[in-house]
Amino acid sequence: MAKNKNQKLYRKVKKNNIWGSIIAFTIFTVLFVAMMVFLSGFFLQYILESKFVNGYDEVVRLSKIYERGIENDDIKSILEESDMDFVVTDDSGIVIYKKGEDTRSTKEADVILSEENVKYHVVEDAESDMIYIDNNNNLKLRANKVFKWIGENYLSDENGDTGFVISTTDEDELKDELKDELGQESDETGSSTVHYSNGVYFQYSNNADTKDKIDSMGIPAWISVDTKDGEHFIGKAVFNLNMRDVILFLEIYAAVIILVAIIVTILFVNVIVSIVHQTRLTSLFFLDATTQGRNWMWYLINGEKTLRKRRNAKENFAVANLVFKNYRNYALCHSVKDGEEMLTKIYMTIQREIQSKEKMAHATTSNFALLLKYEDEDKLKMRLHELITKLEALGGDHDFKFQIGVDLIPSTKNEKGKTASRKNISIEQHYNNACSARSTLSGSDESGIKFFDNKLLEDQKWLDTVQEHQWSALKNEEFKVYYQPKYNPRTDELSGAEALIRWESPEYGFVTPGRIIPLFEKNGFITEIDHYMISHVARDQKVWLDQGYKCVPVSVNVSRAHFAENDLAEQIRDMVDDAGCPHNLIEIELTESAFFDDKNAMIETIKKLKNYGFVVSMDDFGSGYSSLNSLKDMPLDILKLDAEFFRGENAGERGEVVVSEAIKLAKSLNMRTVAEGVEEKGQVDFLAEQGCDMIQGYYYAKPMPKDDYTERMTK
Repeated sequence: MAKNKNQKLYRKVKKNNIWGSIIAFTIFTVLFVAMMVFLSGFFLQYILESKFVNGYDEVVRLSKIYERGIENDDIKSILEESDMDFVVTDDSGIVIYKKGEDTRSTKEADVILSEENVKYHVVEDAESDMIYIDNNNNLKLRANKVFKWIGENYLSDENGDTGFVISTTDEDELKDELKDELGQESDETGSSTVHYSNGVYFQYSNNADTKDKIDSMGIPAWISVDTKDGEHFIGKAVFNLNMRDVILFLEIYAAVIILVAIIVTILFVNVIVSIVHQTRLTSLFFLDATTQGRNWMWYLINGEKTLRKRRNAKENFAVANLVFKNYRNYALCHSVKDGEEMLTKIYMTIQREIQSKEKMAHATTSNFALLLKYEDEDKLKMRLHELITKLEALGGDHDFKFQIGVDLIPSTKNEKGKTASRKNISIEQHYNNACSARSTLSGSDESGIKFFDNKLLEDQKWLDTVQEHQWSALKNEEFKVYYQPKYNPRTDELSGAEALIRWESPEYGFVTPGRIIPLFEKNGFITEIDHYMISHVARDQKVWLDQGYKCVPVSVNVSRAHFAENDLAEQIRDMVDDAGCPHNLIEIELTESAFFDDKNAMIETIKKLKNYGFVVSMDDFGSGYSSLNSLKDMPLDILKLDAEFFRGENAGERGEVVVSEAIKLAKSLNMRTVAEGVEEKGQVDFLAEQGCDMIQGYYYAKPMPKDDYTERMTK
């Protein structure tokens, strides 16, 4: 289901400003971690390769000595006294000479360092896994073991469990302590190299102060060098990772961490500021300026969210439209500020009645939107009556009235008998239904409650149907012009007619104007109908003239909505001219209610129409609170007396007096009169006696299709 524009707007506001900062923070954090991993690997690889070259040089040096002849006692003595263990193998790999313990593993390969193209034949040490050869024959250092060693020997405190200290300068005590700690004895006095059990060499200083830690860690690997006669000199090089290396590494790390920490802090603060800003922006987005409470947008989004939640599917909900009837009068008698303060009190009173899962907001000027839970309709109605009583009490000396429209949203079950979810529900549609129910009370000034029922539902469906089909009906000319003749009561001669609209729908059949005109007046489509009717009547009149008929003026109703257009008279003139119809055969009817809009604009339009040769009449005179002053100012040609004058109780003597005086008034103002809704012979005789110019009603003829009217014109 497509999301409505309000939800899209809310999502746009909600995500504004925050995600950019969060994404930047996340990306930078990931990059920082990746950079630290890369930096660690790069540094360790650099240390390893720089130490490797030194170890290789030492192996080459000893291999050169070996090549001079192992039979020479001096050369043999030099080799035996060296610190490096080594083996010499023939071309088939058989050991032909060795010094020290042979701890080579079976893993060996030709490796190339990062910045060199020279191959080095390396063999892993079986007792130490600090250095290894990866699957791509690259020489690598196990970073996790190096970091562990650094943490144990340089980052732990002196009283910690990791690492150990030598607290003596005495050579014998030093040997004993080293033996206790490492299981080995020192072999020198000044600087002691001790072999640790996992194959790593440690070097200690015995001439420091009372607390000296390990100075360096030796990491072994075997390097092979080719010598004479196809022999291979394989030396056990020990790469020392010393205190300087550790300090350099830690300094670089610390500098990077400090720099990154500053940037991360700035980004983090920016994210927090963005979140705070976004929270305030969202609050303003949902703030009602009048009551300082929740607004219509908040109600739509959060109310719909409540209805769509799966856990609320078993609950019965009701959408309500509550209206403060007295708002405009109260604000007029006091002030707009006082009126808004009263709206705030009403908001707070309703808010106190709201329960868990229920919603309420100030929707428009004097309208409040509610989403309430209920058990049954009677209990809900009782609760709303109690709410109205509390709200009416806010008026004090003022007689406040409140009206509520309600649309029920009960829990329902699907075809499987399970509670159906409301995932596609539109709270705005249900609120419109509640407003429709409440609008049926608008004619009353009393408080009341009205529930949206089947009749209102059918009316709403019909409204949707009409609005869906109105343009296609206009295009396909499904709207038909019916004509109701007007007769001279003294001669029974056809003197005029009124054009009336009917909808002959292929789908809905014959539709009377009472079912469509009020809807068109509400949705503004009535102006299109006005154009349609004037154009069709003008074309019909032109055809009849060309066929030799004696044509009479035909009146066409023009909606009050049309008089908001300054060029209305010109529009009518142009449409009639396009049809080729004489202006005097078109009468423009204005409803009495139109005279209470912009009076000056109305007078100007009437003058233009008369100058163009059109006849102008006032329809339904007497149906409302007619203004005699308007008759004085409006240059009208015809006054149509409302049909209610001739029906019911008004048709008695008092009614006849009013009709008689109205006809006299019209004649005094040089206006002709038409009486509509006349159905009896006695009424015709009375009107003829009073001098009424024309009669329109069932006594003479009902509204009829164009063909029937054409036939009537020949009689």
